[in-house]
Amino acid sequence: MLHGGGRMLAVWITTLFLLDAAKGREVCYNRLGCFTDNPPWSGIPGRELAGVPSSPAAVNTNFHLYTRDNIRNYQKISASNPSTIKTSNFQAYRKTRFVIHGHLAGADLPWIASMCRFMLHVEDVNCILTDWRDGSSGLYTDAVNNVRIVGAELVYLVNLLEKDYGYSPANIHFIGHSLGAHAAGEAGRRKPGIGRITGLDPAGPLFQYTPPMVRLDPSDAKFVDIIHTHAGHLFFDFAPGILQTCGHLDFYPNGGKKMPGCRQLRVPPAVRNINDLMRTYRSLGCGHKRSLRYYAESIITPNGFVGYQCETYRAFISGACFPCPKGGCPLMGHYADVFSHKTEKEHQKVYLNTGPHSPFARWRKEIRVKLSATETMKGNIDVALTGTNGIRRKYTIDKGTFKPGNTYLNYIDTDISGNISKVEFRWNKHLGHVHQGCMGAEEVIIISGGDGNVSAFCGRGSVQPSTWQTLMLC
Repeated sequence: MLHGGGRMLAVWITTLFLLDAAKGREVCYNRLGCFTDNPPWSGIPGRELAGVPSSPAAVNTNFHLYTRDNIRNYQKISASNPSTIKTSNFQAYRKTRFVIHGHLAGADLPWIASMCRFMLHVEDVNCILTDWRDGSSGLYTDAVNNVRIVGAELVYLVNLLEKDYGYSPANIHFIGHSLGAHAAGEAGRRKPGIGRITGLDPAGPLFQYTPPMVRLDPSDAKFVDIIHTHAGHLFFDFAPGILQTCGHLDFYPNGGKKMPGCRQLRVPPAVRNINDLMRTYRSLGCGHKRSLRYYAESIITPNGFVGYQCETYRAFISGACFPCPKGGCPLMGHYADVFSHKTEKEHQKVYLNTGPHSPFARWRKEIRVKLSATETMKGNIDVALTGTNGIRRKYTIDKGTFKPGNTYLNYIDTDISGNISKVEFRWNKHLGHVHQGCMGAEEVIIISGGDGNVSAFCGRGSVQPSTWQTLMLC
């Protein structure tokens, strides 16, 4: 039993402990400064998180430089050892692009490094793979905390480049996947003037709807573009990507939630722990990685991935935002920064569709078919398009009841990138349709969404059901 003095001492110890807990923990490191777990870093709605980051040594952030002088084998550079930069192939006259991986990305690193090789095929840049796998290979919650160390390490290197080489932060482009997107955001928050940040399906859990200070947002760089490929809520949709807009241009391919070619995953009913869920997703997930695939392909497909500015995916599907306005449309991926209105507003929503497998790029076209027929008929009408590259694809334009002289339209997303050299028309009557008449396409108008180019193909006469009618350029 405690007597008066002992009880008082216990009260003081308890009070000091509570005060210390209320003010949060703090750790400080010589090169990178101090990190606290005070709000908004933890203890707020949407960020029920405890703890401070691991030490810089434990996170072990490494920078692997690729240039045209060493495309296959990287050079390890370090701001803590500036001579590694001096003796490397880094050149201050080049733009520098950093690629930053996310949680549990060890197996993906060779593939992510290939993004640098794609870039070096089309441009002369310093491409730096940011490897922090030691800090990202454990629990998701620990990796979330370690994002701040990675951001600080990026800034430490950028500051040295600025000081020793006169290198402008405006020539820096951070490309971050998942948690790597928020590491890029942390770097941009710490270092004003970064030229561009690209977020590839930024992580949602413990970041969604949190204050901009703790996640990627448009203030983190002069231009911020986002690709959302598996956006939603982890515990409801089994979706690891952030749903909200967090850039100047937010691209939502295929609506941003379900990607063609990826099977829809269901949350294991017995798993309700965020760390278990994220580990399960990383072993099975496909949609989250699609953002990496789309970006990589966009590097070598400069005119692919045209996006349309719409308020909703449904409006995009209906054609409400087609074709591109006079100012043009933004391109998702590597060339998003060529769009002249890219920073006109924040949180601009952009939609497009992709294919289910590589090559993913698709080109949107409006197809208008004016019919000639002997009478009103029921069935479906198809067109086959052949590109100048020889690719032939068939598309159903409409189904139902068709009247002679009427025009029917639809929007298609095709992998035919160039001009259309040949158009064919076919109709199939519904089962039970008793009429024996013929139907043909009097005219087929094709409008390309990207450049607004209009092509007209004319037909003569009508054809029997299931027979292809070839049209000629008008």
